[in-house]
Amino acid sequence: MTSTASHTADTVDQLQRKLVAAEAENDRLLALMAKKEAQWEAAKAALFEQFRLAIERQFGPSTEKYRVEQGDLLINEAEAAVDEEESATADESTADASATESHQPAKRRSRGGRVALPPELPRVEVIHDLPDDVRHCRHDGTELKEIGKEISEELHVVPARVEVIRHVRLKYGCPACEEGIQIAQAPAKLLPKSNASATLLAYVAIAKYQDALPLYRQSQIFARHGAEIPRNTLARWMVQVGERLMPLVEALRQHLLQAPLIHMDETTLQVNAEADRPASSTSYMWLQRGGPPGQQVVLFDYDASRAGRVPVRLLGDYAGRLVTDGYEGYAEVVRQNGITHAGCWAHARRKFVEAQKVQPKGKTGKADWALNQIRKLYAVEKQAKTLDPTARQILREQKSRPLITQLRAWLDKSLTQVLPKSALGKALYYLNGQWQRLTRFLNDGLIPLDNNPAENAIRPFVIGRKNWLFSHTPSGAQASASIYSLIETAKANGLSPYDYLRFVFETLPTLGEDDDLDTLLPWRWKDTLPV
Repeated sequence: MTSTASHTADTVDQLQRKLVAAEAENDRLLALMAKKEAQWEAAKAALFEQFRLAIERQFGPSTEKYRVEQGDLLINEAEAAVDEEESATADESTADASATESHQPAKRRSRGGRVALPPELPRVEVIHDLPDDVRHCRHDGTELKEIGKEISEELHVVPARVEVIRHVRLKYGCPACEEGIQIAQAPAKLLPKSNASATLLAYVAIAKYQDALPLYRQSQIFARHGAEIPRNTLARWMVQVGERLMPLVEALRQHLLQAPLIHMDETTLQVNAEADRPASSTSYMWLQRGGPPGQQVVLFDYDASRAGRVPVRLLGDYAGRLVTDGYEGYAEVVRQNGITHAGCWAHARRKFVEAQKVQPKGKTGKADWALNQIRKLYAVEKQAKTLDPTARQILREQKSRPLITQLRAWLDKSLTQVLPKSALGKALYYLNGQWQRLTRFLNDGLIPLDNNPAENAIRPFVIGRKNWLFSHTPSGAQASASIYSLIETAKANGLSPYDYLRFVFETLPTLGEDDDLDTLLPWRWKDTLPV
């Protein structure tokens, strides 16, 4: 009887253990299912965010501003302008009525209309006079006298005109001995074996590299004016011009490397005929920008790679301050040269803008708080814009550092609450990963808040790439880099790119090997611009 009871107890214990084990396994499976379900939900949310961002990029406005007004899309630009003017007129009438009732002057609002013509443009006067037979008074026949003028102006454009300049070199000889023949020296040319003038080369370069007009379209335009210039001829001219400009570009590079701070950026480029690489390979155009106000240098350089060796080559032994986006390819040169590496708040902000776009409409969230905090940082920078570096750093210590402290505390808390693969998670983790570089501006008044000067300089190249799509050869890509360098450097110093290129193309051939190329630098030529 005792053994039977003992056996029964053992059986019950076994069943209980099995039950506990089964419950534990059931709990484990339920937890695994919950974990998988959470992962599926996170993946679904991430895919949904990517879908919304893709739609936003495809059909939304190309701006970091949130909730852009429909009028800014400029689909019906003319109609919108008229509607705005009529609305402004109605608002002015309402304001005038309110001001009359309250006896307060109404504030006039600016509205669209005729723009004043620039006073620096040349004027051509066309006199409109009365015929002789009507210069007498209709009442008593007395001859009329001029008592004043009414002047109106209209903007006039003289279309481009293609002409041929004939250089006639007079030849002299002795009439007695018929020896000692001498001839006037031929004018120096940038491309000695071509029939292109410096003016034409500057015109073609500006049309392609500043106005993004592909060479085949330029060839068509020249044909309409009676000059048949094949596209391959124009392309050959641009490659040769780029090669001739290399010494001047190197002079600009030496000036750049003396700057206390350099901005860098890079963008993609396709080069079709490159050795040992398929035509579909991605190459890169690198940009550097730096220098004091009035002596800015913007340099473009072509390279087939985006590897860290490229910044090492471009910067040499430079050991100043470097501002870039979050790309880690700059880490090698920073480590080797001991460079002070600063990050870009515009890139950090951009990721929060994307996170803001995918959050539920009408609701505010963490992205809004981060963007508001970054906006306050930029407000401080606006106040500090005209200050010297020391005063700027003091102002940042007073106003920016408390904002950064708040942002850091918020970031530490938010990192534990957001999925890493969500749009907001990506923004948070980017901010956290770049934190050290992003906050270096607090300790140095020379370091700006972002890398926008580089992005603004590289934008014309990106716009042009949409039209001409690719470079055919590496030499063509490097030639483009040289011409872009001169154009963007001229723009950065407030010069007319066409006038500056024409000056360089006319002057460079006249210089000897021992002449100083510094005479061609934009800030050395600036005083010669028409006022």
